[in-house]
Amino acid sequence: MKRLSLVLTAFAISATAGAQTLPERVAKTKTIKVAVNPIYPPMESKDPASGNLVGFDIDLGAALAKELGVKLEYQDSAFEQMMPALTTGRADIILSGLYDRPARREQADFVNYLNSGVQFFTQLSRAELKDATDLCGKTIATSRSTSFPAEIKEWSDKNCVAAGKAAINVEGTQDNNAARAGLKQGRYDAVAQGSETVSYITSSLEPNTYKTLGLPFGGAQHGIAIAKNDPQLRDAILAAMRKLVANGTYQDIIVKWNLQTSAVKQVGLNGAPQP
Repeated sequence: MKRLSLVLTAFAISATAGAQTLPERVAKTKTIKVAVNPIYPPMESKDPASGNLVGFDIDLGAALAKELGVKLEYQDSAFEQMMPALTTGRADIILSGLYDRPARREQADFVNYLNSGVQFFTQLSRAELKDATDLCGKTIATSRSTSFPAEIKEWSDKNCVAAGKAAINVEGTQDNNAARAGLKQGRYDAVAQGSETVSYITSSLEPNTYKTLGLPFGGAQHGIAIAKNDPQLRDAILAAMRKLVANGTYQDIIVKWNLQTSAVKQVGLNGAPQP
């Protein structure tokens, strides 16, 4: 009986830990305000026919809202405005293909839900480019508002410069669409984007147009960002995300958007796996 009592007590503690409550302001309005920058398919974009938000993050947000018993109010934001919106309270969370970076943890906590890395790709017509090291001395385009320029330079220093080859020239663009447009116009030799987007671009968005070069590098994770002063909301989202993984909802959304290679086995917090 004593052992049974201990087991039941442990179960009760576990159940209590998983049953997080929402902050009073969210519980009262039943609304979570979400900053989103919808230019990053398949994570988030606008359907050209309807103008509605679509993508992996949008479907995940819908499942998260259902689990929490709230609705999501999306705020279309420029990438560089999302974190200020979060820290000033204009947004409650960021769910928009945002990488969890140590520097960003000074302002926000991150519930990690997807793996990623930097991936080079170029046009199929560039027969002379067969591997990532063929890009040494070439010009690579990538979104300037991301961490990719710095990561590409680091990769270039290690794989090009250290081998006695010319460094990669990195050109920052307004967004990934501009980078691909420049590639097709011949202004760039290749493009670097998050690995979770490249399979979608090469197989669905623009099939028979591009080829990847090398393997993804500079591994990172996407995270739902919540302000540091909002731990109650953070814990509620973390608990809800763990339930979505446990009941198979997360995996269903992963399969729908063909992101199996980027799926996490367990939801993390600020880069650390959760039990």
